[in-house]
Amino acid sequence: MHTPTFAVAPSFLGTTVAASQADLCIAGVPLDIGVTNRPGARFAPLAIRHASRMLTDGVNPSGWIDPMRLSFADVGDFAIALGDIRESLRLIEEQASAYPHLLTLGGEHTVTLPLLRALTKRTGPVGLIHFDAHIDTWPDNFGQVYGHGSVFYHAIEEGLIEPTRMIQIGIRSPVQKEVWDWTAGRGATILSAEAVHESTPQAIAEAIRRVAGTGPVYLSFDIDALDPSQAPGTGTPEIGGLFTWQALAIMKRLAGLDFVGMDVVEVSPAYDVAEITSLAAATLAWQYLCLLAETKS
Repeated sequence: MHTPTFAVAPSFLGTTVAASQADLCIAGVPLDIGVTNRPGARFAPLAIRHASRMLTDGVNPSGWIDPMRLSFADVGDFAIALGDIRESLRLIEEQASAYPHLLTLGGEHTVTLPLLRALTKRTGPVGLIHFDAHIDTWPDNFGQVYGHGSVFYHAIEEGLIEPTRMIQIGIRSPVQKEVWDWTAGRGATILSAEAVHESTPQAIAEAIRRVAGTGPVYLSFDIDALDPSQAPGTGTPEIGGLFTWQALAIMKRLAGLDFVGMDVVEVSPAYDVAEITSLAAATLAWQYLCLLAETKS
């Protein structure tokens, strides 16, 4: 008998698969002590799992892809060190190292750094597809070494990503010219939200494919890449962003890339309206599973 959405198990998409039997694992990382504006992303993993129940009563009509053909498990939330960002990053890296392929529900964007540290021990440096309103390559985070604004500065400096295979989509926040120039000077491709609006999903997807190439690639989606009208529940909203249909249309056209992990970050449920931000995050994660299922089929 089909379970109604409101009664689906509280894991992501209601999965009950054991981690030992899964090809991919889903983990929450409730960290938000490195944010520079509104806190609250520690509550996102729970909210995203809750919203994901809306996606369990059918398959993806775009290509009729069923993500449930994948073997994936929800392993719960990673432990953090409350109030200690360095120790939290160490703990996240240690826990992430146990899983070859992770879909991670943040938490703030800083969680991407330890996830990449763990991943690249197996893969070597990876390409990066980065949806965001912010460039996130500031050399420090308002005076502290680690935080959600400096994550990709450290990832580049540590050799975790290949900046010439790095593309940022939706950038539009205020930024110092020297930070922008440093990022572009390392070889990263930066696409503003305006450039996305003036283009088409197909053209943006083709640009992503050209930059990402054929090697392993990681997808990091900061929910504030979306316009606040589409995703108000985030800590650092910026007007003029992508609409959910654009983000999904771009993602749908990325099948076949060698994805080795994804995170969805910066959902802050306390500022959400009618769960639309959490549902957007859950749907983006669901679309990632669909991409993997499509490639596998």
